[in-house]
Amino acid sequence: MPLKQHQHLKLYKPFGMLSQLSSNEERQMRKKRFLSELYDFPEGTMPVGRLDEKSEGLLLMTTDGKLSDTINRSGIEKEYYAQLDGEITIEALKAMGKGVEIGLWGKRYTTKPCKVIKLLEAPTLPEPDKKLRIGTHRPNSWISITLTEGKFRQVRKMTAAVGYPTLRLVRVRIGKMLLDDATVGQVTPISHIDL
Repeated sequence: MPLKQHQHLKLYKPFGMLSQLSSNEERQMRKKRFLSELYDFPEGTMPVGRLDEKSEGLLLMTTDGKLSDTINRSGIEKEYYAQLDGEITIEALKAMGKGVEIGLWGKRYTTKPCKVIKLLEAPTLPEPDKKLRIGTHRPNSWISITLTEGKFRQVRKMTAAVGYPTLRLVRVRIGKMLLDDATVGQVTPISHIDL
C-alpha cells in the first residue's frame, strides 16, 4: 500500500483570526473568525504551533501530525517583528535577550535567552488591521525577536515585562521558511518543508 502523501501549506494569518480551522463550541464562537474561511484545507490539516488572535504572519499548516510534533519540540527558531509602544532602550533589549520573568498559567517563568535587535526603520509589511489602535502621536519602535520556544503570548509578555507593550506582532520566519512578500490571508501549498 503506498504511503499517504502529506500536504503542507504556508499562510499569512490575518489579525483577528484564530489559529484553528473551526470550533465545536458553536454558540461561544459565532463571532470568531477561523482559518477555514481562507482556503479549502485538506482533511486532517492542523497548524504547526499557533499565533494568538491579535498576532499575524507566517503560519505553517500540515496533515502530518508527527512533523507538527517534531517542529514544536525541536527548538526551531521563530522570528517575529514587534511594534512597541515607546522607544525601546538598549537596557530593555539586553534584558529580553538574557531572559525575563513572565506569568504563565498562574506561575512565574523565565524565558530562555533569545536574539533581540532594534530595527532602525519600520519593516515593509502589509498595512495594519484597522482594529489595531496604533497611535501616531506617541513614539513607537520596532524590534526583531527570535525565539526557540513558543510559550503562550510570549513575545507580548516579554515586551510588557520590560515596559514596552506590543502594539503589532508579525511572525516572519519559522526555521528557514520566510513570510516573504505574502499578502494577508494568502495560502500557498508547498511541496516539502525544509527547516
